[in-house]
Amino acid sequence: MLNTLKPFLQEAWEKSGFQQPTSIQEAAIPLISEGKDLIAESPTGTGKTLAYLLPLLNKIDVNAQSLQAVVLASSQELVMQVYQEFQKWSEGSGIRGTSIIGGANLKRQLEKLKKRPHVIFATPGRLLELIKQKKVKMHEVKTVVLDEGDQLLIPEHLHTVQNIVKSALSDRQVVLFSATMKSATEKLAKEMTNKPEVLRIEKDEMASSGEVEHIYFSCEPRDKIKLLEKIARLANSKTLAFINDIGEIQVFKEKMLFKELSIGVLHSDMKKLERQETLKAFRDGKIKMLIATDIAARGLDIQGVTHVVQIDFPKDISQYVHRAGRTGRMGANGTIISLVTEREERELKRYCSELNVPLHKRVFYQGQIVAQEQRGNKVKR
Repeated sequence: MLNTLKPFLQEAWEKSGFQQPTSIQEAAIPLISEGKDLIAESPTGTGKTLAYLLPLLNKIDVNAQSLQAVVLASSQELVMQVYQEFQKWSEGSGIRGTSIIGGANLKRQLEKLKKRPHVIFATPGRLLELIKQKKVKMHEVKTVVLDEGDQLLIPEHLHTVQNIVKSALSDRQVVLFSATMKSATEKLAKEMTNKPEVLRIEKDEMASSGEVEHIYFSCEPRDKIKLLEKIARLANSKTLAFINDIGEIQVFKEKMLFKELSIGVLHSDMKKLERQETLKAFRDGKIKMLIATDIAARGLDIQGVTHVVQIDFPKDISQYVHRAGRTGRMGANGTIISLVTEREERELKRYCSELNVPLHKRVFYQGQIVAQEQRGNKVKR
């Protein structure tokens, strides 16, 4: 499959140190290369980005001056992350790409468009705005990719995304990837595609061979902050903590900083630069814990996350899966910690039995996470 790709991509693969392609890459690359429409579901951390990026780059005609492909993603962070991957994999190919995101300087984006990119990576709102102003010409676009498609097809984005897809060539190729696919999303995706192939990859053995432990602490809502402080103090930890309410984030941030803990926050009301700086500090290990809303952390690939904490209970099982997928990536180990009230505990047990993952109750003892029965007889070091 890889030997059908252009030399610059084969070289980039050699350099990347990847052994063999993951299941989703094996299945999707040939289909996309053949020009088929595709709806693909594959868990977080299984290499979805490259599954569409490699065949997409392979098809670009470098000598043409026209825009040939558009990749849409729901958050600024995800667009930037995919754009960085593009820069890495297109090196030396002559393929021009640019990122177009809401909240960024419009004038600078118009300057970038003058360089005639072959591929645009964008959030939907800003891209449609530029299409309507005739600054982005979609009439030669052959491929449209919807990354984290279930987020792009929610009511607030749906109309915008449909308009963008419609503005491309009539025989365009539409490719949609998602970590979870509800039947309603699939139905909407089918309306936008033409005789699509539907791929469902369960769990990728190579991509997720790490041991992931699912544990929980039982507590009252007001005690969650105390538990979070203890988690933030765990040695050698890199923790991503999820919260549902933007309003709450500030409260947690102030309390944690008051205790001089190494934390940052990420939510959609922050300015673009602030978000980028916080993410970089977390990626580089300058802060140990990042408290984020789901939208802000959607699709982010951060290496080496050791713990995922659910401060607030996920709204459904697929949100639990998305959050959990942020750790234990590509063979690393990880721990999912849920801070739950009695009522949430019942729901959590139901999720884990549906997902067929063992769940254990834990307590803190002398700053360490231990099983309840170990508490009394743990030898003091």
